[in-house]
Amino acid sequence: MRFRYSAVENGKLVKKAAVYTQDEHGINFSDVDSQAVYITERLQANGFETYIVGGAVRDLILKRKPKDFDVVTAANPARIKKIFRNARIIGRRFRLVHVYFGPKIFEISTFRSMKDGPTSNTFGTIEEDVRRRDFTLNALFYDPITQIVVDYVGGIKDIRKRIIRAIIAHEQIFADDPVRMIRAVKYAAATGFKLPVSLKWRIKKHSDLLAGISPSRLTEEIFKIIHSPYAHEIVKSLDAMNIYRYIQPGAVEFFRTVPGFKARYFKAMEALGTEDFKNLPGQAVSALIRDYLEDVVDWDGSREGKLPSAELYKNAFSAARKFVLPMNPPKVELDLALKLLFAEHGLSVKKPRFHGGKSRRRPPRTVSTDRSD
Repeated sequence: MRFRYSAVENGKLVKKAAVYTQDEHGINFSDVDSQAVYITERLQANGFETYIVGGAVRDLILKRKPKDFDVVTAANPARIKKIFRNARIIGRRFRLVHVYFGPKIFEISTFRSMKDGPTSNTFGTIEEDVRRRDFTLNALFYDPITQIVVDYVGGIKDIRKRIIRAIIAHEQIFADDPVRMIRAVKYAAATGFKLPVSLKWRIKKHSDLLAGISPSRLTEEIFKIIHSPYAHEIVKSLDAMNIYRYIQPGAVEFFRTVPGFKARYFKAMEALGTEDFKNLPGQAVSALIRDYLEDVVDWDGSREGKLPSAELYKNAFSAARKFVLPMNPPKVELDLALKLLFAEHGLSVKKPRFHGGKSRRRPPRTVSTDRSD
């Protein structure tokens, strides 16, 4: 293992980061997305320090297949866009760049400064950028060209110890961004790592901060969860920590008031991680609403009389939309989920017309203080 040094004010060199070689970190290069390598190589060739970062590095070290490959670089968004024609700048406060390869999206961020604290929206250096990330297992920088991992925070040691450790001070981490509570529980559930008692205590103490999170961010988080092979473990842990009520309060209310609903709901979540789950359009979202609609929709007309399928669909759509609040999935995604459930009951509906712009199968990746999944 090598080390990276930086000079302090008096000119003295201080050890800043551990640098792990391929033999030491064990990442199999063949598991790295070739287009993520291409992006890194292009940016480096233009003179910009660039790495794959976040959850992808964590998963590669754990011998898991990453879902997304995010890239961080010293290049600013305008320069990135000039290098990649297939790119689009997004975000308002802190601009990011999405590079498109067909249906695949690679998110590129510029090193962020600590000038205004962990939620700063100004550009900075790699040493500043690492300090505004959430947990050590997500703060590793992988260079696929030289195949080294740069570790400023002891993340590899924590992965080997199987522990979730915060980078930002405990009294500040959740106050700065309450969504980190969801992520802490999610990472622990998905990896099987230990969540320290001190972090658990902070989550329970500050969980009410999640009530102020925007629907778009909650939608982003729940979509990540239900498209994860660990959806059942994550939702179960979030409920045990008493914070799932901020993500899908309608479901938690049914957990409390409807006998057997909780078991059925968790069974639907468990199905998302099986080999039979094909991740068809709308299939993951259907797990959120399936058992609720089974209870409230008069499928065969035995309670209120037979309704035309179009009217039954309209009522079911409205009920499902209210049930998943404050989450706000794209209309087309909810439509696809409903059609799957209607088909299971032998019912078909005509394709509805949605107004107000184009819909997407999945919500757009939104700008947040952490890009770690």
